[in-house]
Amino acid sequence: MMDMSSAPMRPAAIATVGHAPSAIRRAVVIGATAFLTVVDLFATQAILPALTRHYGVTPAAMGFAANACTIGMAIASLVIGIFSPRINRRFGILLSLVSLAVPTSLLAVAPGLMTFTALRVMQGLCMASAFALTLAHLGEQCSTADAGSAFAAYITGNVASNLVGRLIAAAAVDGLGLAWNFLLFAALNLVGAMLVYATIHSVAPIVEGMHGDGPWKALAAHWRNVRLRAAFGIGFCILFAFIGTFTFVNFVLVQPPLSLGMMSLGIVYFVFAPSVVTTLLAGPVASRIGTRVTLWAALALAAAGLPLLLTAHLAFVLGGMVLVAVGTFFAQAAVTGFVGRAASENRGIASGSYLACYFFGGLAGSALLGQLFDRHGWTACVVGIALALGVAAALASWLKE
Repeated sequence: MMDMSSAPMRPAAIATVGHAPSAIRRAVVIGATAFLTVVDLFATQAILPALTRHYGVTPAAMGFAANACTIGMAIASLVIGIFSPRINRRFGILLSLVSLAVPTSLLAVAPGLMTFTALRVMQGLCMASAFALTLAHLGEQCSTADAGSAFAAYITGNVASNLVGRLIAAAAVDGLGLAWNFLLFAALNLVGAMLVYATIHSVAPIVEGMHGDGPWKALAAHWRNVRLRAAFGIGFCILFAFIGTFTFVNFVLVQPPLSLGMMSLGIVYFVFAPSVVTTLLAGPVASRIGTRVTLWAALALAAAGLPLLLTAHLAFVLGGMVLVAVGTFFAQAAVTGFVGRAASENRGIASGSYLACYFFGGLAGSALLGQLFDRHGWTACVVGIALALGVAAALASWLKE
């Protein structure tokens, strides 16, 4: 669940990816690059029950380990945000995706949970580096006319990875086993690297001048901005709620009375399909009615899905998952766009700070809500998710434009 609408755009930039002869081909290439960059991120959520049995641990422990990639993503997002003007885009993306294949393949032979967790952190470092540098490349190399379609394609590929990654993982584990699942995803990482090699040119980054006394002063200035601080907190709460929902609902789906099998569990994640369309509307809606109202509506939609998650009927549970997905994706797109507008200078650092808070929120959600799930059950976990959405709604009152 990632969005990039806060990336800076340069009106004088040139066309972006390769020598694509048509807008459709370019959109497919950009979407595929986004998909292959983060396809590993949430794919493990679809196979958490199998991983829990394999390692003989509790759902909370396995959920934390699977989502530990958010630690690496939080660190890399902030570091890349600060130092990206000095990094060659093409080389950095290639190195990140090739490097990503290493921890992904090693997950196939991880002997214990600690090793599994460490490898997931390494995956997060590589994924976020490739993600952030791709955003910077698109922002610098797209013309104003092309930027909207390019970023829309990137968002769509990103959201699609939430769905297809889970489907691939569920099918691979069901048919081939856990080890082959991770080897398959390592191969996808390398396909992503080959796509970047073939389509992204070696162009020098357009360096945005650092205003003030350096990156650390700029970072401090952003944190003193009450509107940005509120946006950072909202990002934390959004991924807290999202990961809490889509990590631990897997254990509910495979237990009685629902009792889904592994392949059925993968098919369940077609609940993300509506989000592929609705997320693209967040920018226009926020422009028309304002970020605060947009966020309140999106968060209310997600909250409306929570009671449905507590029912014993699969159709209702799936409906609740659709509402949570649409609402949280929509809110994420709206608030990241706000960060780009609220940070008048040093936007890369502002975006990196936001993404760091966002991913730390995911880590906190897997840890805290996992404990609630283990000790008090699914209902307590859903209450924790509702509280996070409520805090995000309260913070939205600070987002004045």
